[in-house]
Amino acid sequence: MTDKKSRIQALISAIISYLQAHRAASPGVGMTLDKLEAMRLSEQALIDAPPQRSRHDTVLNTAIDAIRTPQLQEIAHCLKVAKDDLVWREDNAQFYPSGADLGQGYKNRNLHTMLIGPDACGYDHPDFNLGIFMLGPRTLYRDHNHDAPELYLNLSERSGWRFGTPDWQDYPAGSLIWNKSRAPHATLVYDQPFISVFVWLENVNSPCDIIQCDDWAEVEQNLANQSS
Repeated sequence: MTDKKSRIQALISAIISYLQAHRAASPGVGMTLDKLEAMRLSEQALIDAPPQRSRHDTVLNTAIDAIRTPQLQEIAHCLKVAKDDLVWREDNAQFYPSGADLGQGYKNRNLHTMLIGPDACGYDHPDFNLGIFMLGPRTLYRDHNHDAPELYLNLSERSGWRFGTPDWQDYPAGSLIWNKSRAPHATLVYDQPFISVFVWLENVNSPCDIIQCDDWAEVEQNLANQSS
C-alpha cells in the first residue's frame, strides 16, 4: 500500500475509533458504525485518486491547527498528515439545486472532502458519505434539510446550531449532532473556521432544500460587522 493510501486509511480509522468510543452518545453513531462495519474497508479497496487542493487551503490549515481537544488529537494528527492527499471540493453545485438561496457567505467559504462515498478519495460507496466539512469564519450555513440522515462530529472548539427554531445553541469540540431525515438545521460559525466530520447514512444523491427564515439578513450582517 502506498504512503498516501496509508495516510487516508489512518484518518478514516481515527474517525471510526472516536465513534466507537462514543457509540452511546447518539442513535446516529450506532447506525453509522453499523453501516461502516458492513463495508469492505480493506487496503485493497482503497481508491487511488489524484489529490486536489483548494483556494481555501490557508483557512483549512488554520481550522486543523485549532483542533485542541485531547480526545480529538488522533483525528487532528491524521487529518494534518493526510490533508494534501485528499480531494477538496466546494459543494455549491453538488448538494443543492441550481438557484438555491445559500447566501454569499456560504458560497464563498465552504469546503469538503469525501473519504467514503460516490466519487470519494478513500472508498467508493453508492449510498453513504463520510468526509470532512469546513466553513470559513463568520459564516451562516442557512437553515436547510435533506432526505439523508446526518451525523456531525464537531472538531472546532465552538459552533452555533439551531434545529427548526429561532434560538441558537453553542456546541463544543467533540460533540455529536444527529439530524434525522428532513429535520431542519443551521450552523453559525464565529471568528474561527468551523471543521467537522460529517456522515450521510443514505439517500446521498437527494438534494438539500433551503428553509427560508426571516432573520438571515440580520445574522449575516452581524457576522459581517464582527469582521470590520
